[in-house]
Amino acid sequence: MKLMVHKGNLLDSITMSQEEIVREAIKHALKALRKRHLLEEGAHAPAFIALARPIAHQGSEWKEKAESLELELQQCYKAQSRLSEQLVVEVAESRASKASLQEKEAAVADLQKELTEKRDECSQLTVDLEEKIKALELVVSENKEIRAQLEEMSIRAKNAEAESKVLIDRWMLEKMKDAERLNEANALYEDMIERLRASGLEKLARQQVDGVVRQSEEGAEYFVESTIPSACKSRIHAHEGGCASILFEYNSGKLITGGQDGSIKMWDTNTGQLNHTLHGCIGSVLDITITHDNRSIIAASSSNKLYAWDVSSGRVRHTLTGHMDKVCAVDVSNSSRHVVSAAYDRTIKVWDLQKGYCTNTIIFPKNCNALCFSMDGQTICSGHVDGNLRLWDIEKGKLLSEVAAHSNAVTSISLSRNGNVVLTSGRDNVHNLFDMRSLEVCGTLRATGNRVASNWSRSCISPDDNYVAAGSADGSVYIWSISKADIVSTLKEHTASVLCCSWSGHGKPLASADKNGIVCTWA
Repeated sequence: MKLMVHKGNLLDSITMSQEEIVREAIKHALKALRKRHLLEEGAHAPAFIALARPIAHQGSEWKEKAESLELELQQCYKAQSRLSEQLVVEVAESRASKASLQEKEAAVADLQKELTEKRDECSQLTVDLEEKIKALELVVSENKEIRAQLEEMSIRAKNAEAESKVLIDRWMLEKMKDAERLNEANALYEDMIERLRASGLEKLARQQVDGVVRQSEEGAEYFVESTIPSACKSRIHAHEGGCASILFEYNSGKLITGGQDGSIKMWDTNTGQLNHTLHGCIGSVLDITITHDNRSIIAASSSNKLYAWDVSSGRVRHTLTGHMDKVCAVDVSNSSRHVVSAAYDRTIKVWDLQKGYCTNTIIFPKNCNALCFSMDGQTICSGHVDGNLRLWDIEKGKLLSEVAAHSNAVTSISLSRNGNVVLTSGRDNVHNLFDMRSLEVCGTLRATGNRVASNWSRSCISPDDNYVAAGSADGSVYIWSISKADIVSTLKEHTASVLCCSWSGHGKPLASADKNGIVCTWA
């Protein structure tokens, strides 16, 4: 634009200098002509006329040139204004382009920084990937080895299964023989009973067959038939939050209760008074048992532990740890040496009570809700959530046999006094009696309105093996006669679901506990 302005000024100066030259030339010529006109007007008139003509003609040409130059100058001014406007627009665009360029340079710098970070991160991920690949290769190799071992174990399992089938066939044959011998013995026994009845010695025979001597604080007394309870003798608020397990001391009328408040309490059932409280358990007490010498009480806890108290001192003797989930069932052998426990980590553990450590662990596919020892202490009976009753060898930890006891979870297992019959209760609201030798059902007890309240509802057999007591979700306690397979009494005192029942070894009283922690004794 400056160039155009300069060009216009130069053109104006050139035009002005030419006009001045022309004017000066005209002036000099006029002066000369005037002088010469005066002198030579006459002589040079023709020459003057000749000179005047081209000068006039030249002046008109110069005028035309000046007009054309003025027109050109106006066009230049217009072009100059257009160029000025264009320059302003271009300057604004240049500034905008400069600002945009600065923003893009800043964005490029940020992208370069981010690119550097991403490269560093990519290099770190590459290193991690290499490590993961190495670990994966190691896992793959281990997996191959495990698969090879699995195939080998599968072959062994098939061989063992074939051997087991052969052994089962042989065992079934022996069981049939035992059943035949048992039938013969039963026939002889019935014949003997008939003879005794005929001679009037039925009462003496019952005392000889069923009588056992029980030692109590008052001295020795002969055990008689259990009485059918009909009335509530005492009502005790034993625990806060519910009572899940009760039992009587051996050869005694003292009742032991375990509750959700984590305490173990010992009660005098004659007076309903609290004799002693054992503390130290963390978590709810889900099951309790006592050694046959009444010296130690063992509790299963929701804190994944078992606690063993010394009754005389009231102190925790052992805290048995090893389960990974809540311990829901516990029992002690007749020798008071071994304790067996079941937890929701799908394991059964055998403990040495004297040394306080685990001697064997049995792993099974379904959670166990209840268990008990056999009379000889060599076999464990367990009831599971799949409804099966299983027998285990305590030393080898092997499954001896199993039977589908219920259509729903087994909640309770009780062994008869002679050890020949095991009572199971299930969430199908049925109570079954099994022959321990053959695992055949020898009795089924049910009642309209009887509903098992929880997965750990405990039923019991009377000491003379004649009755079964079980609590219901409606707060009732049902009593069945085993021989008649029918209800002989329905006890109503609880206002909440009854969780457990226990019968005194003296034949009375019967005790029951509910979800509100209320314990009732019945006589």
